[in-house]
Amino acid sequence: MKKFFFWFLILSLAFCFSDTVFAAAAKKSDTVKIGVFLPMTGSVAAYGQIEWAGIKTANEMKPSVLGKKVKLILLDTKSDKIEAANAVSKLIKKNRVCAIIGEAINANTMAGAEIAEKARIPIISPTATDPKVTQNRKYVFRVCFSDPFQGEVAAKYAYDIIGARKASIMIDIAQDYCIGLANSFAKSFIQMDGKIAATTYCQTGDQNFMVQLSAIMAAKPDVLYLPNYYIEDALICKQATELGVKFPILSADGAQSEELIKIGGKDVEGFAFTWHFAREAASTKLAKKYIKIYKMKNKKDAGTFDALAADAYFVLLNAIKRAKSTRGSKIRAALANTKGFEGVSGTINIGKDGNATKSVVILHVKDGKFQYLTTVNP
Repeated sequence: MKKFFFWFLILSLAFCFSDTVFAAAAKKSDTVKIGVFLPMTGSVAAYGQIEWAGIKTANEMKPSVLGKKVKLILLDTKSDKIEAANAVSKLIKKNRVCAIIGEAINANTMAGAEIAEKARIPIISPTATDPKVTQNRKYVFRVCFSDPFQGEVAAKYAYDIIGARKASIMIDIAQDYCIGLANSFAKSFIQMDGKIAATTYCQTGDQNFMVQLSAIMAAKPDVLYLPNYYIEDALICKQATELGVKFPILSADGAQSEELIKIGGKDVEGFAFTWHFAREAASTKLAKKYIKIYKMKNKKDAGTFDALAADAYFVLLNAIKRAKSTRGSKIRAALANTKGFEGVSGTINIGKDGNATKSVVILHVKDGKFQYLTTVNP
């Protein structure tokens, strides 16, 4: 037992020493080093490249903090978990960064987060939505909403805006993402005094949903929640039209794909889902400025992934400014106390759990296109 406490004390002192050394080194430098780890090559390179464009635009808008120039150090994760962990380790040990932005997807973020947590270096992800990303971690944050949070907001939208009092759900039980969203929606809807009239199940790859839809229609709901991916949602909508379904259908961000419209055609008209960002909903000064500069710099309109990446940068700089320090523990404390930050994707609040509470946009299919419908505040 004595040996255990001895090594525990040594390890604790090592982390504190590391935190202090990094901060001391940063004080002597004329730059503030921020690491970025993103998939610039590999299977999900498109996400990384878009997010890097957003971070660079944000850096151009706010190039300094604490009176020092911000130096961005980008490492490619090659869309791989091991490379992601190695990148974070290198950013901390070799490049001596004070904080890190990344990664784009859940698995790679979690691989890097484990390294950053042990080193007490804050990490903030633009787009990792899995609840496990921040679970039981003090130094890991996100600016996007988590999967359970959008389930809550969908329930609020259904109850307050659609006016639904009875909801039915069809869940793809082959996907943890879908199950988590459905549970969150149901819990929140019931808490608002709504009723879940029917719950049915399907699996990824299913083609026929007539039995489930018949059970749902018999329950006479005011809304159908489909927290599934775009292929199944499109097929369900087509078959719902065949059966004469008239009630609104609501989904989540997994439905956002042009394939939904290609497969569903006119049968997905009116289909709505929770989403992260819409230029039409941009209301803050920072958002309007960012959208203008991003288009000038990149010759195309700002989108969801670059906007969230820009928010990760802006929120991090705001935390460093409020912390008045580049020490990891102080930046972490400031990030965990982010209140009312008017970002590109909306007003962002972040608590000790590392999760963002923010406004959520609702998109719907209108005239064969995804269009902004409304914004729901939590």
